[in-house]
Amino acid sequence: MAVPQAFPLESLVEPQSCPRSLAEGFLEEELRLNAELRQLQFSDPVGIIYNPVEYAWEPHRSYVIRYCQGPKEVLFLGMNPGPFGMAQTGVPFGEVSVVRDWLGIGGSVLTPPQEHPKRPVLGLECPQSEVSGARFWGFFRNLCGQPEVFFRHCFVHNLCPLMFLAPSGRNLTPAELPAKQREQLLGLCDVALCRQVQLLGVRLVVGVGRLAEQRARRALAGLMPEVQVVGILHPSPRNPQANRGWEPVAKERLNELGLLPLLTK
Repeated sequence: MAVPQAFPLESLVEPQSCPRSLAEGFLEEELRLNAELRQLQFSDPVGIIYNPVEYAWEPHRSYVIRYCQGPKEVLFLGMNPGPFGMAQTGVPFGEVSVVRDWLGIGGSVLTPPQEHPKRPVLGLECPQSEVSGARFWGFFRNLCGQPEVFFRHCFVHNLCPLMFLAPSGRNLTPAELPAKQREQLLGLCDVALCRQVQLLGVRLVVGVGRLAEQRARRALAGLMPEVQVVGILHPSPRNPQANRGWEPVAKERLNELGLLPLLTK
């Protein structure tokens, strides 16, 4: 039976001597979700669970503090960490070179409480590229030029902070979990997403991939029509359409949604 394991929360939360910032409030919501997820248990096919919000807390916190300083009109929503992206860097779609060289995020990444030998956490020294993350952030780097242009109005977040591995080391998506365990997990993540969207003042959630879009629609039904949910093609190399050219498809979709003016100087 696998359970999400954690570092002591007191090592993650700093005493607040002044009113919390929006970024600090967002981080507190993430830690609240982590505490709730720690009560869950997962059986076969799950062997090991990684939570990079905790063991990669330093770069994750730096990402939120640096780029979530004010309200956001648009939230790009992924599903959960990938083994060579956020699982290494603590940043959603966090391909190492983009996180380090474009986003300017650094910091120490600790070893998860349980680590699979086929999925070592090397942090910002990881030599393996995350294709989805390289495509996602590479597109916005080309479009926006500077990260500050992107983050003026937008933020990127994952619905679920956990990465699931089979005993073999194979990455498991939440969709591959047993139905009851999946709904317990995503039910807590849905509620947290509602709180996070309201905290940031988000008006539009862009689900990256169909699963994230569908789950966001379900999670945020009570906030509609004030909050709208749409979708964009996932940049995964498992997606044949993305492999034929993700950037032009993404740009056309953002143009349809009227978002390009928010993403250019």
